[in-house]
Amino acid sequence: MITNSSSGTNVYEIAEGIYRINTPVPIPNTPGFSFNQYLIKDDEPMLFHTGPRRMFALVREAIETVIPINSLRYVGLSHFEADECGALNDFLDCAPLAAPVCGRIAAMTSIRDVADREPRALNDGEDLVLGKHRLRWFDAPHVPHGWECGLMMDMSTRTFLCGDLFTQGGPGTQALTESDILGASEEFRRPFDYFAHAPNTGAILERFAAEEPTTLACMHGSAWTGDGAKLLRALAVAVA
Repeated sequence: MITNSSSGTNVYEIAEGIYRINTPVPIPNTPGFSFNQYLIKDDEPMLFHTGPRRMFALVREAIETVIPINSLRYVGLSHFEADECGALNDFLDCAPLAAPVCGRIAAMTSIRDVADREPRALNDGEDLVLGKHRLRWFDAPHVPHGWECGLMMDMSTRTFLCGDLFTQGGPGTQALTESDILGASEEFRRPFDYFAHAPNTGAILERFAAEEPTTLACMHGSAWTGDGAKLLRALAVAVA
């Protein structure tokens, strides 16, 4: 569903109770880019990624087609970057019961200082129960970048909130695809590699693969459905 005709912002359910909010961003002489946020509708709703601060009004408008904005309980982020948490305080301001959700390192280095409310800092492997959905936090330092980086998986639907992994250029027109996204993401990565290529990158990607996700909720481009373990292992080979 298109929620803003001027920007093209749209929202689609990609797994049970999980909605991708997508805003395409035209860039002259390129295929463009897109920013995605993921809203989990449950007893205690969570938004994962806020989008940049200047995109706040568009994301809020999309959320309100699914739930009242003031019912948000958690605002999650993978690492400290504008498209992850640029609008964090804007969401905290309009959702009085909401708390930031991040890993311990992000809380220590940035979020406790920047956020207007104390974060819920999760330990590696800790679960956050929203109701029907059970989100698990995985520390992922430097994967793909940032010491404080971590990612979450909904253990109920096997949906992996995989952040900047499998970033694809273009507007992300297709909300959920079964087509190859590794090729598109590698084509995007090569000119300005954003992976840290840390010593533990392969092991961390294998840890994600072992969880056997069936949906990959990418932050940029289309979300994907299929054999997530196979695709994550192929990514590990590509970035080795």
